[in-house]
Amino acid sequence: MNGPAARRPRRFVLLAAVAAAALAADYATKEAALAAFAPGESLPVVGDLLRFTLVFNTGAAFSMGRGVPWLFFLIAVAVVAYIVFMARKLASGAWAVVLGLIMGGALGNLVDRAFRPPAPLHGAVVDWIRVPNWPVFNIADSCIVVGGVLAVILAFRGINIDGSRESDPPTGTSEDPPAEAEESGPRSDDGGQKP
Repeated sequence: MNGPAARRPRRFVLLAAVAAAALAADYATKEAALAAFAPGESLPVVGDLLRFTLVFNTGAAFSMGRGVPWLFFLIAVAVVAYIVFMARKLASGAWAVVLGLIMGGALGNLVDRAFRPPAPLHGAVVDWIRVPNWPVFNIADSCIVVGGVLAVILAFRGINIDGSRESDPPTGTSEDPPAEAEESGPRSDDGGQKP
């Protein structure tokens, strides 16, 4: 048996593995940034194209929406819960990777909000990657954005979470071919008259 039902456990394992890898990468790089830099300190990596700059963000992704950390904590919890709920239908490998990236990113920032200073559930997210004309961000933010872009691509291509594909739109109509001239009765070439 190799149908969608048989693939679901494997896809869920893939989702969990991608989420765990994203969470681990995010946590490890944040801890490395905390150990290497003082708040506000900036290190050029590729000139001005890429810099490592340690900042603490109490708002949303990419240092936006400061002032209501508890709201973003609840949003992250809702995102994770929704992905777990949707995973019941998961039979697509591509969607498993996408949802794993989004879930891992959400969990990465959720851990910061739950446990980092200044207070439980009001913690500041550690951001440390800076590129020109873009807010400072972290690996978790990157996973969320990449996962979101891939989700749009999958939806655009008609790939569903259960592994099925949307039917191609009809290229023509299903109208019956023009009917032949209707016969109104017995046909006689001579009009029914004998010579």
